Amino acid sequence: MSAFTKKGGGNGGKTSGAGEDVENPPPLPAVKAAGVTALDNVQRKESKSGDADEMNGKNKRESNLNKKMDKLAKKEQKQSFWKLHKEELWSLVPYLWPKEQIWIKFMLLCAIFFLLASKLCNVTSPIALKIAVDRVSENRSDIEWAIVAYGALRFGANFFGELKDNSFAYVSAHASRKISLRVFTHVMDLSLKFHITRKTGAVIRGCARGSESFALLLKYISFQIAPIFIEVAMVCCFLLVQYDWYFGIITFFVIFAYIGFTVPFTEWRNKFRRDQTEADDRFNQKATDSLLNFETIKLFCAEPHIAHTYDEALKQTQKATLKTTQSLAGLNLGQALIITVGITASMGLAAEQVVDGKMTIGDFVLVNTFILQLYVPLNFLGTYYRMIKQCMVDVEAMFRLMGENQEVADADDAKDLVLANPSQAKIEYENVFFSYDPKEDRKILKGVSFVVEPGQKLALVGESGAGKSTIAKLLYRLYDIQGGRILINGQDVAKCTQRSVRLNIGIVPQDCVLFNDTIEYNIGFGKLGQGDVATREEVERASKAAQFEKFVNQTPSGYDTLVGERGLRLSGGEKQRVAIARALLKDPPIMVYDEATSSLDTHTENQIMDAIRVAAQGRTNLVIAHRLSTIMDSDKILVLSGGEVVESGNHQTLYADVNGKYRKMWDSQLQAAMKESPSTVELMKMGTQ
Repeated sequence: MSAFTKKGGGNGGKTSGAGEDVENPPPLPAVKAAGVTALDNVQRKESKSGDADEMNGKNKRESNLNKKMDKLAKKEQKQSFWKLHKEELWSLVPYLWPKEQIWIKFMLLCAIFFLLASKLCNVTSPIALKIAVDRVSENRSDIEWAIVAYGALRFGANFFGELKDNSFAYVSAHASRKISLRVFTHVMDLSLKFHITRKTGAVIRGCARGSESFALLLKYISFQIAPIFIEVAMVCCFLLVQYDWYFGIITFFVIFAYIGFTVPFTEWRNKFRRDQTEADDRFNQKATDSLLNFETIKLFCAEPHIAHTYDEALKQTQKATLKTTQSLAGLNLGQALIITVGITASMGLAAEQVVDGKMTIGDFVLVNTFILQLYVPLNFLGTYYRMIKQCMVDVEAMFRLMGENQEVADADDAKDLVLANPSQAKIEYENVFFSYDPKEDRKILKGVSFVVEPGQKLALVGESGAGKSTIAKLLYRLYDIQGGRILINGQDVAKCTQRSVRLNIGIVPQDCVLFNDTIEYNIGFGKLGQGDVATREEVERASKAAQFEKFVNQTPSGYDTLVGERGLRLSGGEKQRVAIARALLKDPPIMVYDEATSSLDTHTENQIMDAIRVAAQGRTNLVIAHRLSTIMDSDKILVLSGGEVVESGNHQTLYADVNGKYRKMWDSQLQAAMKESPSTVELMKMGTQ
């Protein structure tokens, strides 16, 4: 509370100094009670006023900080593409000159050689034409070689140009493939948090367009823009040396005006290109999302809504495209006007020189050809500049992907998890705290501790949101915990490599999403992480153990049957059997079942549970269940509520506690089963005995 100055009542009270304790003033005589009361009122008023001033000051400071941050962001936006992404660009250059790819290096050198040869032919061909025209005007008979030389040089310019493009194609294709692989690998290494919030269409296009645009960016700069300026310099020097100075001056000023108009205009219209790219990304995201959720759309008869959403995305793309096209027309007209003025002025002066006898007809043709030949690539300068800016936008999107922080990363001294056999597969959670967003106060797990001995089956039950599935994700180290430790065989998983941890854990998820490939590929996928390709015999054994062999044999194509997008051609139970077979083929010492039967009917659930019991033999098992009837045989059951373990024990112990949470959940499910599933009722009644 700020200090204040006030006279108390009519008695001339003391002035409160800055050093006095305002909140706890010293006792005053009774005769000054009225003054004290007045003083207290003033203190309260000024206290409120001081708090308000403090709050206003805080808001003002925050406002000033936000303004500074906005200015900093705008300043960063104004910085050139090259300054902002200098380090990223340098990191990609080695892909153009790979150490172990001699052929790619040779192709790059060939591309440079063919570029120089093409420009040399391009510059000398007008000189051959001048010689031919002069000999024709003089009625000389030795014109054949000049004409042949002119034709050969013209063809040579095109020939070497094509060889240059084909040579660099090897380099650009190699660089695009390697960069695209690097970006894709980085995206796959990102945490689950990124993939939950990502926009699939935008990520795919960012990977594809970014890698291609980087190769095109270097191609435009090295093999298109730079040669134009080399040719312009050669032509200007030739005109200054061979003819009057004003030809070179006119050419220089026209080029200066052309570039001075093109660059700022293109910078201005680049925002339309960014809007178009963003609209295109949104459109592709809507299209991808709609196709992935085709079945949901059909089930809810939402085709009109999706069509409207799709049309709105198309409308935004159309608007952005129209603005880009209209601004392009203005740029092209301005460039054409500048070039026309330059050509007209140069040709007028050249014609005057011919009339005065200072230049021959061949010289007139030479100047005309040089200027036209110069302005043709100059006309493409604006096009290349626009393409470069477009590539920069696409490369920026790729750099944003590459700049995504890998939240869950292996430590520098991380070692592989050592787990020689299933008898060592002991799982320990020690006072684990976790929140999906550490900045928020809401904790998903609050000091969770438990132990799963090798070969045991531990079940996690509780209401939705209690943190059951989170425990399994943390075991896989899809997220990093904020407190405590998770141990496997006495080794902290945070200090082990993620790959080694995940290789030792198999999972049967609640919703098994399959690849749009064959049944054999989807089951055999379980062994790919070990660096091996599963044989047909291994796939068949895993399928038999998962009680899936009968279904496969009934299909016309057997294991070559395509499962469809995300496995939609299979039923829920069939997909679960594929998941179990895949996990069995992986043959891990630890198995996790994340509500593997919660979405199945009772009959299918019983069959899946039989397959799970086979899979659980000889392994450490962590079962996450909603239906309590499926985990009665567990060695230990943990009841979670609000991110904490509130009860633990086996089924008999927990059921015996009449007031316990487990007993209440059991009774509630029993009542629900009596209305829906008699077989489940019988099973649950057996569990009460």
